[in-house]
Amino acid sequence: MLDRWWSSLRRMRDERTLRKRPIPDALWELTLARYPFLGRRSADDRAALRDLATLFLAQKEFTGAQGLAISDEIAVAIAAQACLPVLRLGLGAYAGFVGIVVHPDEVVARREVTDDDGVVHHYDETLSGEAMEGGPVMLSWRDVEAAGESAEWGYNVVVHEFAHVLDMADGVPDGVPLLPDRAAREAWCKVIDAQFDAFCAHVDGGVDTLLDPYGAESVDEFFAVASEVFFVAPEDLKLEHPELYALLQSYYRQDPAAP
Repeated sequence: MLDRWWSSLRRMRDERTLRKRPIPDALWELTLARYPFLGRRSADDRAALRDLATLFLAQKEFTGAQGLAISDEIAVAIAAQACLPVLRLGLGAYAGFVGIVVHPDEVVARREVTDDDGVVHHYDETLSGEAMEGGPVMLSWRDVEAAGESAEWGYNVVVHEFAHVLDMADGVPDGVPLLPDRAAREAWCKVIDAQFDAFCAHVDGGVDTLLDPYGAESVDEFFAVASEVFFVAPEDLKLEHPELYALLQSYYRQDPAAP
């Protein structure tokens, strides 16, 4: 009874948000034009994505770093791309965090790692995005803004980082998102582990790959990199990695390569 009451209340709240705070028509059309991988989706998908992005904007808190002012253009561009992976999964998949921090450009993070001998090493890492368990999600606006052009080589920082958010839903960043049961998890691991091993062999052998070689760093990065290509260059992924495409299609409940 309580669940039904809460669902009804949430539905009423969402309907009020969609009615009173819709993304303006002109801004939405501009966003679709700037990011063709969004604009080429079906009319039904575009309408659903707009609603989802509207609710996303109402639920998340955007913060500009290094003097960056968060404009409506910035917020909508991020929301639309972030909602693409959960178009069929729903915003509940992003319930574990609130904050999104946007930098004007890449940032350099100081890292610390302890080796097997207990020696601590420090190094700098350049980041265009980062997702942390419980938030926030950090993004470089330069990379987000260029997503329309970078889709040509299968790069999308927003999809990448939000794929990490989905991956961490079960508490472990291991390339395995939250799945319904143990059998589904075992089936997932069988496919993605084999695909990851084959990909790493190609990268190690100096073979040119559709997927960013960064995906060979770990299976969780492989999942994020593959998710990027799935959404922004789906035909290429389906042609070169049909088993991986089918795996992601099943999880995301989408077929972006469909005509």
